Amino acid sequence: MIINLVQYNPEWEDKEKNKEKIVSLVDKKVDEGSLVIFPEMTLTGFTMKASKFAEKLNGESFQFFSNLAKDNKVTILAGIIENENGNYFNSVIHLDLSGKLISKYRKIHPFSFSTEDKHYKKGKRTVITEIDDWKVGLSICYDLRFPELYRLYGKRRVELIVNIANWPNARIEHWRTLLKARAIENQCFIAGVNRVGNDPKLHYPGLSSLFDPMGNEVISSADQEQVITTEIDRTKVDEVRKTFPFLNDISLI
Repeated sequence: MIINLVQYNPEWEDKEKNKEKIVSLVDKKVDEGSLVIFPEMTLTGFTMKASKFAEKLNGESFQFFSNLAKDNKVTILAGIIENENGNYFNSVIHLDLSGKLISKYRKIHPFSFSTEDKHYKKGKRTVITEIDDWKVGLSICYDLRFPELYRLYGKRRVELIVNIANWPNARIEHWRTLLKARAIENQCFIAGVNRVGNDPKLHYPGLSSLFDPMGNEVISSADQEQVITTEIDRTKVDEVRKTFPFLNDISLI
């Protein structure tokens, strides 16, 4: 599987400018059939203005990413602010090559330290989606601090975990360490996609990264707005799990 991590600097709360940025970064510049992953709240940055920016699932943000997927014949994972009957969710959507919605995941752990829990409802279920016959577990930013979520993915033998984020510089070593730990303990690839640049309060250094099932860094990049591309092989997951069958010994009490 070819994976593209879109590490970019969103204009604060400006969906239209961010659509233009994304098109300039991605359109006709990624391989057909590849997976393209964007950061959390892709078109706004990590805003708490949920009521202002939330959309129905088939709204303008969805249509933008749907068209992007169709035009480039790629699979997309992107962050949106979802409005369901006046309830707001920090969500990631999975769109296939035809731009069709395959699945969505709602962030289970809103970031209370920044009052996210006051503005967004928490998701209630894990989501494993299928991309090119890979089992892929979805998660968002602060979720990464809660290994219990990922243990459920490990028990169901996902082969790739994705975490999309707005993870600030002040705690960036936690980001790196936790991504690596989630890969090691669940013996799978993990792709973490973080933004770069600044919002009104914080600096974000990127360090979007991919780790293999042994916790080895495959790729990583800091402080650059770019599309980071790599290819992963599922046989690596199979080999590690066969050689070190640790997942068979999970005992969730």
